[in-house]
Amino acid sequence: MNVALVHDWLNQIGGAEDVLETLVGLYPAAPVYTSLYWRDKMPFHWRNWDIRTSFIDRLPKAQQKQQLYFPLYPLAFEQFDFRAYDVVISNKSGFCHGIITGPETMHVCYCLTPTRYIWRYHQYAEQEQLGRFTRTVLPPFLLWLRQWDRLAADRVDHFIAISQEVRRRIAKVYQREATIIYPPVDTERFAPANRVEDYYVIVGRLVPYRRIDLLIEAFNQLGKPLYIAGSGRDRERLEAMAQPNIKFLGYVPDSELPDLLARARAFMFPGEEDFGIAPIQAMAAGRPVIAYAAGGALDTVVPGETGWLFREQSAAAIVRAVEAFDATAVSPARIRRHAEQFDTAVFQHKLTAFIEQKLEEGSGNREEERV
Repeated sequence: MNVALVHDWLNQIGGAEDVLETLVGLYPAAPVYTSLYWRDKMPFHWRNWDIRTSFIDRLPKAQQKQQLYFPLYPLAFEQFDFRAYDVVISNKSGFCHGIITGPETMHVCYCLTPTRYIWRYHQYAEQEQLGRFTRTVLPPFLLWLRQWDRLAADRVDHFIAISQEVRRRIAKVYQREATIIYPPVDTERFAPANRVEDYYVIVGRLVPYRRIDLLIEAFNQLGKPLYIAGSGRDRERLEAMAQPNIKFLGYVPDSELPDLLARARAFMFPGEEDFGIAPIQAMAAGRPVIAYAAGGALDTVVPGETGWLFREQSAAAIVRAVEAFDATAVSPARIRRHAEQFDTAVFQHKLTAFIEQKLEEGSGNREEERV
């Protein structure tokens, strides 16, 4: 079986790239098609991959400012040739589901979300604090991009969603059914600790949509220790807001992350994520998650057992949740068992079984047509 993988762009590391890592591990001979590749900023071992880029990769500043070329992405992905493959898997949050495949090639779209800056533009522009130039240039293209994006979804043979919320969006925007297969999380790296210390923690890029500003407001009021691990363009603004009980750790090496999570009283998750890998890592370390009740947190956090959900995205709601939830009353072993259902091995098994089933169904349908 010849397989190809498709990814929107390769210029930053996040949850989408974690999924891609797992896909490459599952199909090591598969080439990776993408719009652009910032070689020097991506993991060194990726240089051993067969990465094939579009013409956008050769345009000025494309790697640093991929937003400049949004109107060109449909053309870029439509120009790839997939005639040699039996299966193509697109790992999509942008435009890569718009590839064109022949009738003999099965296209499975692992949908992280319908393209956010097209279908939720106002929220995206506000959360990402888009500059004046981008806000001026992008909107005139949105109508055309929405039309293309919707029609491109019809080219996909099978959709897979990463959460209930994303499945709902796929149904509303693309008018397509989707099967849920949760993203892979390497839970084996994490384990409960023999002691819990008096601090709360959040891990992730410091960008506006994560609403770490609300978290800081809440912990300024609570006076409890909060550790913020990660870096990003929002760090300076957030540090200016924080009281001395809030500590910015910067980048935490992978080798140190399990211990940091395992000793925390609870993991804080104030933003709306399509899924959220870091909370699963915290649960794999036996720690509960206090999260905003939206997006993927509704799939992963069990109130009263593996954490707590607050319904209003505000500092006051976070304060109430922290004061109401007794993080010492939960079972680390129970939380750990819950996290194991999201393990990488579970993802690999479910995805390969899904693809095999759909290939068999397609083969059976072709046999019936011949008869």
